[in-house]
Amino acid sequence: MTSNNTFGRLFQLTTYGESHGPGIGGVVDGCPAGVTLTESVIQAELDQRKPSANEASTPRAETDRVQIQSGVFEEQTTGAPIGFSIPNQDSRPQDYSELKKSYRPGHADYTYAAKYGLRDHRGGGRSSARETACRVAGGAVAKQFLAEKEISAVAYTRKLGGIEAEVISPDRAAELPYFAPDPSVVQLWEKKLSATRKAGDSLGGIVEIQVRGVPAGLGEPVFDKLDARLSQALMSVGAVKGVEVGAGFEAAELTGSRNNDPILKKGFSQNNAGGVLGGISSGQTVVLRAAVKPIPSINKPQRTVNNRGQEVTLQVEGRHDVSAIPRIVPVLKAMTLLTLADMWLLHQSRA
Repeated sequence: MTSNNTFGRLFQLTTYGESHGPGIGGVVDGCPAGVTLTESVIQAELDQRKPSANEASTPRAETDRVQIQSGVFEEQTTGAPIGFSIPNQDSRPQDYSELKKSYRPGHADYTYAAKYGLRDHRGGGRSSARETACRVAGGAVAKQFLAEKEISAVAYTRKLGGIEAEVISPDRAAELPYFAPDPSVVQLWEKKLSATRKAGDSLGGIVEIQVRGVPAGLGEPVFDKLDARLSQALMSVGAVKGVEVGAGFEAAELTGSRNNDPILKKGFSQNNAGGVLGGISSGQTVVLRAAVKPIPSINKPQRTVNNRGQEVTLQVEGRHDVSAIPRIVPVLKAMTLLTLADMWLLHQSRA
């Protein structure tokens, strides 16, 4: 049995660290030897997650400089555990001193106290989104491993603040603000985010992920279905409150004749199943969507209780994103890649 700080069965990521401690990091175990890997490869993925100069982002200035500490020699994985660390360079734990006795609505403060009898009030400790940088670093390793199998993923923002984007150029989304798959929607999102920031509020959205090159046959019936494992991976990210595969909830509104994907000599003629049938990959593109809640730290008075059970009014100060989008996009892609790397090894172990 793995700990609750470890994800995966054969291709595993273990993370450590808190939002306002000295640093964060992790260990990737189970990656085969001979995979090309450098700090710059991991850094390129981390740079997509770190704060940037847009309307959604926090002013916390973390460079997220990664350092590989083990498991790589001459730019190749050795088969040993791959250790990495990321220092916290712009932490300000004093910004959270007022939260020592009060529970922030929408955060894990209350539940952590209920579970452990104590909590790290400095930005939430392990429950902070800061931890997700480790997932992105681990996902970069999985990306390199899967690239050798010609499996790749793209992730982009489908909806932000209720404004939906058309999926026109998903492969260019990483080059555009907010991982927009449609350049024309960026200005609309900017305007909505700017107004929301001025109002002291926050926004949610929907992130879509496409995984290409997944061969037919990945997935373990009955309780290790591929879509079940992918859903668990995405739901393990704190801000995610819902996951869809393929047509998702729309499938509930369709008839069977419309929802079924016809199989022709040249392959499937549509992809309502999202690339997964019976929990096993069909060889089509795997399509996932994750619903991302609004950032709970807002600059508005909110009703809550303190650790004595007294009702109080709390207004969260400090440096916070207006939306988890766009920074959550590479995190969700990373969790998808980590899952597929693990499922690939599980499939091979049964060969």
